[in-house]
Amino acid sequence: MIKISQKLKSQLWWLIISVDYDYSRITIAEHDITDEVLTLWLEDKQDFKNSIDECLQIDIRVRDLARIIKTENLNSYEGSKLHPTKNFAYKARIEINTPLLWYKEDASSLEQHWTREAVLKALLTQLVEEGAASDYTY
Repeated sequence: MIKISQKLKSQLWWLIISVDYDYSRITIAEHDITDEVLTLWLEDKQDFKNSIDECLQIDIRVRDLARIIKTENLNSYEGSKLHPTKNFAYKARIEINTPLLWYKEDASSLEQHWTREAVLKALLTQLVEEGAASDYTY
């Protein structure tokens, strides 16, 4: 799960409402990554901003980014391995690199884009699910 502050939840709900609940209208205008944080600037595809200062800035811990990469199997592929002692092949997930190193060093720019989109999808899904769950608390 991604840690979302109450202020960020409010800002995200405001963005969702402003796009008339059409999540496909929410796009990543810009991004930046450091050793600790992936920063995404979000905007409405139908209402482009003149600068990123006008966009909604979201900071995602790289620990959460790594977890999403691993969960979505973005840094691995389905392949065959040979058992080291019994000489038989079996299907397994083959990891290309650790999640963050894969993102920074191995992933193409398109794969990095898909990863950021997966982070946005996970964030919005978590927000909606938490909102729905809080509606049904007794």
